Amino acid sequence: MSAAESFWQNRRVLVTGHTGFKGAWLGLMLRSLDADVTGFALAPDTRPNLVSLLDEGSRSIIGDIRNAELLQHSVSASDPQVVIHMAAQALVRESYQDPVGTFATNVIGTANLLQACRALRHLECILVVTSDKVYENDGRGHPFCEQDRLGGHDPYSNSKACAELLTASFRDSFFSPGPPVATVRAGNVIGGGDWSQDRLVPDCIRAIDAGAPVSLRYPDAVRPWQHVLEPLSGYLALAEALVNSPVSAPRAVNFGPNPASFCTVSAVVDALSASFGGRPGWVPDGGLHPPEAPALTLTSALAERTLKWRTKLGFAQTLSWTADWYQAHRAGENMLHYSQNQLAEYRRLA
Repeated sequence: MSAAESFWQNRRVLVTGHTGFKGAWLGLMLRSLDADVTGFALAPDTRPNLVSLLDEGSRSIIGDIRNAELLQHSVSASDPQVVIHMAAQALVRESYQDPVGTFATNVIGTANLLQACRALRHLECILVVTSDKVYENDGRGHPFCEQDRLGGHDPYSNSKACAELLTASFRDSFFSPGPPVATVRAGNVIGGGDWSQDRLVPDCIRAIDAGAPVSLRYPDAVRPWQHVLEPLSGYLALAEALVNSPVSAPRAVNFGPNPASFCTVSAVVDALSASFGGRPGWVPDGGLHPPEAPALTLTSALAERTLKWRTKLGFAQTLSWTADWYQAHRAGENMLHYSQNQLAEYRRLA
């Protein structure tokens, strides 16, 4: 058994947002390490959804993190040693349609969780997942590092920057001294099992099913694309470091792909289309849309230096793993077993 496997074995972990795309993969990863996992989240809002495909009968509490009383009770009952907070309103376009709800979930929901964690007697660390969009983006396209100014113009990005400031306030006010609290900021994640609205890969899969090209709002926008397993492995590495080396472990960390994986939205669709025999292709969407940053990239030098973390999958491999997953699902394969095999293959990569 490796040191990482030994660390997670039987450790009680609370994952908020476990019914989402990243949360479902994180739950699978933690269960494969024999962690004792409890999830707290809203019910999945798509059919199909990944958490149902990967469900192994783990403890799942369906609830809203804005419900402070229910959250307090659930946190207390699960008595976690490690808390990984992923529950969020995670879509930029949705944040324009419901800005108040977005701030309530991403800011007040985070405050509710941190407040509930203050009473935990066996807590070892808290990890709050925010976003690569927390930075004040001036559009110049330089890779953001952890010391760059926080900001965000749209409600989603700004709410995540607020969650960063709120987490720092709780850390300084209530967890010092005490269990370490850190935030993580990841780039655009893709992979099998995402059916969310207004996300590129799910939009492509729906376009393939409809037999029509996908409509792109900003085809030339550059983003840091990475497979979902990449940042999740980083989250676990940071949580382990926070417990084992609480003084030296960093308190805010970027997890982004190799710069070779920074590419345009249209390049992702072109590569994914090639895996599906040239479908769906894309067309420009000439309608009026909320503005988005033309470029967003990260540097992960801190994670590489302090956690010995690095990405394992290049851009081509990331796209092929993603396409293969959806093709296996369309063929009716057992997606729990298929996902477990992808996870095992990821671990075997040097």
